[in-house]
Amino acid sequence: MTGISLTNYVLAAATCITVPIVALKLFKLSNLDHIPSVGYSYWPASYISALKYMSNAAQILQEGYVKYKGAPFKIATLNRWVVVVGRQNLEDIKKATDDELSLVEAVNDTIKIDYLIGPAISADPYHIPLARIRLSRKLGLYYPDMKDEVYNAFEEVLGLKDNAWKSVVAVETIRQIVCRASNRVIVGLPLCRDPDWIDLNARYAVDVAFDANILNMFPKFLVPFVSKVLPKSAAGIKRAMKHLDPLIEGRFRCMKEHGDEWSDKPNDFLQWLIDEKEECTTRQLTLRVLTLSFASIHSTTNTCTQALYNLAANPQYVEPLREEVDAVIREHGWTKEAMVLMQKVDSFLAETLRLEGVLTTSVQRKALKDLTLSDGTFIPKGTHLYVPTYVFHRDSAIYENPGAFDPLRFFRLGDDGNESGRHQMVAMNRNYFPFGYGKHACPGRFLAADELKTIFAHILTSYDVKFEDRVSRPASIYWDSNVIADPTVRLMFRKRARN
Repeated sequence: MTGISLTNYVLAAATCITVPIVALKLFKLSNLDHIPSVGYSYWPASYISALKYMSNAAQILQEGYVKYKGAPFKIATLNRWVVVVGRQNLEDIKKATDDELSLVEAVNDTIKIDYLIGPAISADPYHIPLARIRLSRKLGLYYPDMKDEVYNAFEEVLGLKDNAWKSVVAVETIRQIVCRASNRVIVGLPLCRDPDWIDLNARYAVDVAFDANILNMFPKFLVPFVSKVLPKSAAGIKRAMKHLDPLIEGRFRCMKEHGDEWSDKPNDFLQWLIDEKEECTTRQLTLRVLTLSFASIHSTTNTCTQALYNLAANPQYVEPLREEVDAVIREHGWTKEAMVLMQKVDSFLAETLRLEGVLTTSVQRKALKDLTLSDGTFIPKGTHLYVPTYVFHRDSAIYENPGAFDPLRFFRLGDDGNESGRHQMVAMNRNYFPFGYGKHACPGRFLAADELKTIFAHILTSYDVKFEDRVSRPASIYWDSNVIADPTVRLMFRKRARN
């Protein structure tokens, strides 16, 4: 029996068990009865609400926020009830300890990390503080390498000649460039340019998400069995190990010969992992590398693509953005310091994240014990909490004309006072948090921000961009909690026309 046919067999058989179990889970609501619902509260109508959430999450979140005036409410998803909390509860989440509200366990329940990547990732996530320290405090050390990769990737991927326009599929093109730039920091040269490595990194996050969606259809006791017959994630890990094995062996050989330091020692995430001496096998280190890749490449690709759609739909902002980039580069060159000074570019990207962030909900947590929020809401053990980012980022009490794309909105906010840092895209406050909130905010957000700015600034200085066959911005695709840039849209590039 082939892997695919076995998978289909297991899926068909287990579905017969799953449907009544999910129904029972959604019917038994006694521990959340005190929290009001959006949609139906009891089976079978609650399952209809769960199906509606898959394609209408934004509208359902908005409905609950308005109906209950910012107080917590619950929504049905396909495999669990979720409590959506209000702005007043952000501090509760920020102050909670990890044994009270856990991000790791929430993500594990959603993405099934233990089964699709490996239990060590959630049991000992030492790569998270490592990324937080190295990717925020030492950005200047590897920035020249990342900028070099962005330049070379655009040259090779676009391959423009003379002044002719070239049409490309936006998402695919940006994904290749982001993958190369990110991997220049993750694994270094020459692997970051290997076509097969780029392809597997592009596919891996999609494969994990696909397999996780399948596993989320099944009750918990069936997940270990079903995960063994899902081929996509496991195949990606084996494929990555073939690339990394000789690289890892070579680095350990250098360490054996020269100690912890040698003249041409690589400065990348893989080497940082090795230097930690927490793990030493190819599989262990491969899983950490793929985890960082999974967390960074596709979100950065999506945001960069959304920003390019905004640029093509609003060409009147090209010149003021170019003026800023050209002036900064003339004085400071392509440096980490230059990225900080590109405040209009930062504002453009921050506004893109406000309206087209990668998720409609964020700051996800799982309650590991019973607790009571500051507003008196009782949260039973095992409950998942979401913050409705989509709603907060469109709150008319916070933002003027919140539904409009205003690319200099955050630039003006920073220019009006002495707290400009509070309005940068990596900032976190109660009104704006595309990278999360509190101590578990995305540890790689500084790398992501510099990568986004570098790519965007490079496009502004080097190319003209327009849609191939449209004028207005394409609508994003909403699926469950995900906000996805339309993958079918084509953009046209040509070398920048200079006066």
